[in-house]
Amino acid sequence: MMPAVGETAPTDAGTTSVRWPKLTGSPVLDSLPPVIERSRDVKTHLARLKEVAGWMAYEELPMPDYELPLGTGEGKPEETIDFILTSDVVDTAFTDFSTHQKFQVDYAGRHWSDSDALFACMKRALDNGTPVLDGKFLAGVPRPELERIFAGNIELPMLDEKMAVLHQVGGVLAEKYDGRFHNFVKSCSPRLYDNGNGLVDRMVKEFPRFNDVSEYDGHTIRFYKLSQLGIWFVYSSLRKSGQFHLKDLNTMTAFADYMVPVTLRLLRVTSYSPQLEHAINNHQMVPRDSQWEVEIRAHCIYATALLCEEINSIRPADMQIVIPQIDARLWTHYHTTWWPHHLTRTIMY
Repeated sequence: MMPAVGETAPTDAGTTSVRWPKLTGSPVLDSLPPVIERSRDVKTHLARLKEVAGWMAYEELPMPDYELPLGTGEGKPEETIDFILTSDVVDTAFTDFSTHQKFQVDYAGRHWSDSDALFACMKRALDNGTPVLDGKFLAGVPRPELERIFAGNIELPMLDEKMAVLHQVGGVLAEKYDGRFHNFVKSCSPRLYDNGNGLVDRMVKEFPRFNDVSEYDGHTIRFYKLSQLGIWFVYSSLRKSGQFHLKDLNTMTAFADYMVPVTLRLLRVTSYSPQLEHAINNHQMVPRDSQWEVEIRAHCIYATALLCEEINSIRPADMQIVIPQIDARLWTHYHTTWWPHHLTRTIMY
């Protein structure tokens, strides 16, 4: 059996050294080695990962066709882009940090939870004539208006922080892109990364709320959760119609959040130290940028990338997948689980 990431293995000379596969291909993956090599409280187990890949490879693992944004923008790619990326700005933190209750809403005859509830609220606002896709509106939207837009079973968690990022993003859109995200997208290269002109390159530079990075032992670790997720939703919504092209989809990683780490933990692909396990199970806060939080998120991205690689080594050439398909499989099956996830107050996921 291969050792867990961060465990030691004998070398030919009889000494020991860390053995772990190195993955590259995007600024996110390229930034992970300092965490994977030095993790103290989170481990990825390669033998178990291979075992999971051995059965998951035979699942369908389809490319998601998101029915977003709930009927809005059908036949209008610009409106779809505006809806998804504007919603993406506040697509974060849906569990009340005190009561642990999840944000939910009823709309269009269905019950929606977590981020799905956010999208439902945005569509409901559009139905009511509220210009929630207009940067000029967002740049000055007051709190009472946001309370009305996001009315649900509980107040949308971190509403004040979300108001601040809407003001910031709305201001940039109004000043530079006539208030609309589709104008920003048109100004970028059709790649995530392209010498500073790719979609993610530009999102994290021009909109600080998307600059999802943390420091770990003196190294900058890049996660880029929401910038990648927004583009993934756009791609998945428009790919069949051919109205959105992305030339480097293979550079996209998993979207390091609260729930995918739970799935990896329940599948025993990852494990936590007793101290971290105890903190999570007892709903203790895991501070933003702390060692615990960075290790949880880094191993989430690393393990899903390895899982994708292992699965592709089993599947035929015409059935190869990309990492976000693994993320979608894990999130879809477990995003409403009652198993506790780590609690971190952050606008990044």
